[in-house]
Amino acid sequence: MTSTTPRQAIILITGIQAAGKSTIAQMLAEQLPQSVHIRGDLFRLMVINGRADMTPDPSDEAVRQLRLRHRLTASTCDEYFRHGFTVVAQDIILGSHLTEMIQTIQQRPLLVVVLAPQPDAVAAREATRSKNAYNRWTIDHLDHGLRTQTPRLGLWLDTSDQTPTETVNEILQRAWTEARIT
Repeated sequence: MTSTTPRQAIILITGIQAAGKSTIAQMLAEQLPQSVHIRGDLFRLMVINGRADMTPDPSDEAVRQLRLRHRLTASTCDEYFRHGFTVVAQDIILGSHLTEMIQTIQQRPLLVVVLAPQPDAVAAREATRSKNAYNRWTIDHLDHGLRTQTPRLGLWLDTSDQTPTETVNEILQRAWTEARIT
């Protein structure tokens, strides 16, 4: 490993829907040696019957399933890390769930990157996606939750005016020093 190659780490990328998490996580993993990309939402999609999705006013069952999804993501991160991989994990992890996730992931170094584009940028991105995750009210609602209820841990990036390549480059330049969670 050269001095310019980042050390092995678990990199947790979060943000609201359409913030660019999937794109950025995949591109970042492709830039790192011996890396994996874990999509936390896949654990939700594995539930065939009885799935309870998160809503602005979630049921107890939806929160229970969300916490299960986060625990599965964390244990998968830890296991890949123990086997020598740099892990790039991404999911919507807002509010106190971010603190819980950080505590659940056991391996270190853990780097947390929060993608926080402005609501207008998220709405513009959402308009170009093949899937419509929510309406404008929900973007504002989730953005408010991100900015007011999510602890300011790790590296927060306003990616409103960045291309995915610019965002990945900024993460590569800054995350190992500014996103570290102890």
